[in-house]
Amino acid sequence: MKTKNLNIIIVLGLVATIGILIAQLLWTKEAFNLEEKKFSQRTHIALLEVVKKLYQGKNSELPIQNPIKKIANDYYIVNVENDFQPDILEHYLKSEFTKFNINTDFEYAMYNCQSDEMVYGNYVSFDNSGPDVKSIYFPKHENLVYYFAIRFPDETSYLLSSLRFWFVLSLALIIILLVYVYSIYTIIQQKKYSELQRDFINNMTHEFKTPLSSILLASNYLNKQESITTNPKLEKYTEIIINQTKKLNSHIEQILNIAKSDNAPMVMDKKEVNIVPIIKDVIENMQLKHNDLTVKINAEDPTNISADAFHFTNIVYNLLDNSIKYCDENPVININVIENNGLIKLEFSDNGIGILNKNLNFIFDKFYRIPSTKSNEVNGFGLGLYYVKKICTQHQWKINPNNNTDKGITISIEIPKSK
Repeated sequence: MKTKNLNIIIVLGLVATIGILIAQLLWTKEAFNLEEKKFSQRTHIALLEVVKKLYQGKNSELPIQNPIKKIANDYYIVNVENDFQPDILEHYLKSEFTKFNINTDFEYAMYNCQSDEMVYGNYVSFDNSGPDVKSIYFPKHENLVYYFAIRFPDETSYLLSSLRFWFVLSLALIIILLVYVYSIYTIIQQKKYSELQRDFINNMTHEFKTPLSSILLASNYLNKQESITTNPKLEKYTEIIINQTKKLNSHIEQILNIAKSDNAPMVMDKKEVNIVPIIKDVIENMQLKHNDLTVKINAEDPTNISADAFHFTNIVYNLLDNSIKYCDENPVININVIENNGLIKLEFSDNGIGILNKNLNFIFDKFYRIPSTKSNEVNGFGLGLYYVKKICTQHQWKINPNNNTDKGITISIEIPKSK
């Protein structure tokens, strides 16, 4: 994905997530205001009912004007204009508040006209747990004689508890936003490291290819000189230089191809091919370099599949080369081609040193080399099996490694049979 497109997606996702979070917080605030309004309405109605109860059995009539005044969010004044008893008032307050589902603690005080001050009544708790310090200050109001005051000390926490779901949802959105930001940061860092790695590999390999080409040209010219051809030792040393230069050049080409395929998908030239001759040609070439190599092939000829012949050849070469490298004795490799239920299964089984089960899942990772004494002795970059896995993925083939019961490993490739 291009950097520009990635940046646009990141910005859009971030803006969308922040927008949702802001909207959620605004909705939560609106919900709190609505709960506060509903609480105030219920309290107002409940106090009206208390006033009516206080007037029952008395000859006086209810006041014409609204007797209830809201002084603050948690503080109300109720003008009764009639004498009443504190215990009766508390009883009516409890019953009416319970009736209207007002289940938060409250405290009340009454005006005493003889002492001209507010007399504290009681702190009423619905869970029977009173506060450590009770409120004692209830301000006096002018022009009122028979009245009482109500305060709800825990109104805010009571309203917030009714919005538990909203706060949980807001917290979840905040966590999602933080995870999103962290994920984006990680992606950007990984992308930066990946680009840095790819640029380093490309620069390194290109810088190596120029001197290697010069060494190869000079070695080939040197190997044709009469003074070299007539001296077996010098000719042998020259051939070693040429062979090792070609080998190193081959490694560099492989690294360049891998880096290129990481940057852009490889194009597969799929055709119907008979895999048996390809496998046999690779075996012959490998046996020219390794005289002690024994390869047994069990396959019916022809066995056709749809594949890119060039890359399939490289798969076989890499698997055989790996089996030879990681073997402490004369390498013996069995290649079985099994047809079953429309699938062709290729099995490459060797007698090598094997792999620990905990490392099996990592052998197809780029630059991964199994930690062992043999790995330190073997030259390579850890790209062979990564390349094999990548080509199999491009062909939509399944590849699996398994340890043999006695010795070595078996790598199997499942290929749909060509129709």
